[in-house]
Amino acid sequence: MKTTMTYLIQQQDIQKTVEQFLLSNGYSAALIRRLRHTEQSILKNGIPVYTTYRLDEGDSLTVTLPEEHGSENIVPVPMDLDIRYEDRDLLVVNKAAGVPIHPSQGNHDNTLANGIAWYLGEKGEAATYRAINRLDRDTTGLLILARHALSACMLSEMVRTHAIRRCYLAAASGLVPPEGVIDAPIARAGDSTIERCVDFERGDSARTHYRTLYYNRDTDCSLVELRLETGRTHQIRVHMKHIGHPLPGDFLYNPDYRLIGRQALHSWQLDFIHPIKKEPLHFEAPLPEDMRRLFGQETNTVPPIQRSPFG
Repeated sequence: MKTTMTYLIQQQDIQKTVEQFLLSNGYSAALIRRLRHTEQSILKNGIPVYTTYRLDEGDSLTVTLPEEHGSENIVPVPMDLDIRYEDRDLLVVNKAAGVPIHPSQGNHDNTLANGIAWYLGEKGEAATYRAINRLDRDTTGLLILARHALSACMLSEMVRTHAIRRCYLAAASGLVPPEGVIDAPIARAGDSTIERCVDFERGDSARTHYRTLYYNRDTDCSLVELRLETGRTHQIRVHMKHIGHPLPGDFLYNPDYRLIGRQALHSWQLDFIHPIKKEPLHFEAPLPEDMRRLFGQETNTVPPIQRSPFG
């Protein structure tokens, strides 16, 4: 899919070089280098220019992003995908449990990447797979995928600066306090490449806000809303174990499968500004049925959930 961006140069950008203008509009240095080596990729008033050219008010700058050729080694595989939003710049997908987001050893044809390759192939498109926020294999919910290099640059920067607000729902063992903040650094657990732990000497800073929404005495589980200030690996799972309320079904931190067969964690809400259109976007994905059952609820009668009060 060929993607073209057109900009009308305003007074505040007079005398900026093309490179300076592109950097200020979210292009990475690496993407600009690719544009330099692609013929006819940057036009000023219809004429090819170098990135050192300076801009004048009223100039029309047209940028054609390098064409995508598809991610290598990702086999298209038909998959039942829950696409919550789609435009030329990005996709928002509600990921199912048991689906890794990237191919890895032992997971070559059962990942979200395989399903997206098939989905776009059915549209006659080849696109590089770019997952912006990461979810563990057994975590369900909302995931952002960039459809071209520019949106990937901009969305990745938004992740880095915490401009994408993510809110999760978890089932936690026991009666969790009404609300609070877990401020506990996280590090690798021993020599493990996967497991993490709270470590106040070696760990990287990590903060999680939580609020309890509902408690079911029958299962002794709390429905908890969580917002991350940081994005450490397994942060919610490690922090909830740290305060004595691990997630049921968590094979690493609480391998108790009596109630659910996977960690009871769901990416519920996403809020961010569209990287290209600059419009606010809000998405919600309903609690999956296996987590609903922990609270004794029929599929469509989960306790009402209010929008997060966290600022």
